[in-house]
Amino acid sequence: MSSVTGVRPKGFGYLMFASRWLQLPLYLGLIVAQGVYVWQFLVELWHLLQAVVTGDMTHSPVAESLVNSSPEIVVMLSVLGLIDVVMISNLLIMVIVGGYETFVSRINLDGHPDEPEWLSHVNANVLKVKLATAIIGISSVHLLQTFIKAEHVSNDKMMWQTIIHLAFVVSAIGLAWIDRLLSSSPAERVRAH
Repeated sequence: MSSVTGVRPKGFGYLMFASRWLQLPLYLGLIVAQGVYVWQFLVELWHLLQAVVTGDMTHSPVAESLVNSSPEIVVMLSVLGLIDVVMISNLLIMVIVGGYETFVSRINLDGHPDEPEWLSHVNANVLKVKLATAIIGISSVHLLQTFIKAEHVSNDKMMWQTIIHLAFVVSAIGLAWIDRLLSSSPAERVRAH
């Protein structure tokens, strides 16, 4: 009898299996987008530093949308903008690394000191819950920015942002619940052993 190890799928099955590599350009594109976010962060940080060092808050793009706002509000909103860029960048890393590991190929970082803790047990469900949680964090930052500049924002906009944020929260709870149900199913327990 032949060993199953090392056997490659033949014909159409192999083509289907190999098609996962079509996602590689998508992940490479996300790496480029990550570079764009690094640039965006540096530009926003430069504007913030200019505004603080010179005392002229007009250097901050945030100040343009706020009339007669205190420097503290402008700095706070600028820092929240920086946090937003970092959180979106973290989301990109989760999608790039987790998606590649889950859907394309193993990265084989076994024993590497920089291996993210979550990568060792990533699967499509875990990735969905992590992404939903990251989206809630990003939405929270946007909602906080809106509430800080509430006097310059319409009530309808604040209401819809709150409703959308709550929809993200409910969706994440639903995904986590589904993940919990699936991980406690007998089929999943058999697969884990």
